[in-house]
Amino acid sequence: MKTINAHNANSSSSFLMKTNQFSDLTPAEFNDRFLGFKASASSDVHLGEHEWQGENLPEDVDWVTSGAVTPVKNQGGCGSCWAFSTTGSLEGAIQLATGELVVLAEQQLVDCDGPVNRGCQGGSMDIGLRYAKDHDFCKEESYPYEAKNGDCRASSCTSVVKKGLITGVKEIGIPMLVPASEQALQSAVAHQPVSVGVDAAKFQNYASGTFEVGDCGTKLDHGVLVVGYGTDNGTEAGKYWKVKNSWGPAWGMDGYVKLRRGVGGKGTCGVLVNPSYPVTGGVSITV
Repeated sequence: MKTINAHNANSSSSFLMKTNQFSDLTPAEFNDRFLGFKASASSDVHLGEHEWQGENLPEDVDWVTSGAVTPVKNQGGCGSCWAFSTTGSLEGAIQLATGELVVLAEQQLVDCDGPVNRGCQGGSMDIGLRYAKDHDFCKEESYPYEAKNGDCRASSCTSVVKKGLITGVKEIGIPMLVPASEQALQSAVAHQPVSVGVDAAKFQNYASGTFEVGDCGTKLDHGVLVVGYGTDNGTEAGKYWKVKNSWGPAWGMDGYVKLRRGVGGKGTCGVLVNPSYPVTGGVSITV
C-alpha cells in the first residue's frame, strides 16, 4: 500500500497503480508465478521478416473493437503466458482469414507442446506457433484450461483449426538481436494482432495509464499480444501500443495495458525486441 500510494502521489507519472490479486505477493513471488516467457526462435517455420515498405499507416488500430480478439483470459498461477500470447495471435489471424472468431485451447499447448516449451514453467510463442502449424488445434471449451501441466489430450478434443491453416511465422526485426522499427511493428499490427515479449516485472500493481521508457526494463519475461495502437489527446507524448494481457479482466484496464509508442530502440518494456505473427494459408476451420 505504501508503494502504491507513493507512486500515485507522483503527479509526473503517466500511469496509476491499484491493489489487485497480485498485491499480497512479493515481487519475487509474482515473477516466479506469473511470468514465463523464454526466448527461443524456431527458424524452420520462419517465412521471412515483416518490413515497413513506406506505405501509409492508419492513425489508429483496435482489433478488439474490430472483432478479431477474444475476451481477456486468465492464466492463473501458471507461467503459461506464452501459450495465451500464441493463441491470441492465432485467434486474430484465423478471424481475419475466415471471418470466424474462435476461442482456442491454451491447455493444449501447455500439455502437448514440448519439450522446448515447458507448460507452466515457461515457453516461446514462436515454438507454440510451430506446434499450431504442425497439428490440429482445439476449441477451449473442449480442452478447458487448468493452469497446470498435464498429459496431452489433443486426440480427444474438438479440433477446430486443421493442420495446414497456419503456414509459418513472420518476424518483425531479428528476434532478440535486432529490434523491430516502430514503423515495422505498426505496419504489422495494422494487418493483425502480434505476439510480443515484454519486461513485465513492474506490471504487478498496474491500474491504468501508459508505461513510459524508464518505468520498466527490456529483459523479456512475459508473453502478451499487441492488439492495436493509437494516440491519446492527439499529442506525440500520447502515442501508445494497446496490449492484451492474460491475468484476467480485473487487472489493469479491463485486462489491457498501454505502452508508450514512438520511443525507438528496444521499445517501452522491450516491446520491439521479439514480435512475430502467424501466417495463414487456404485451409478452412470447423466451427
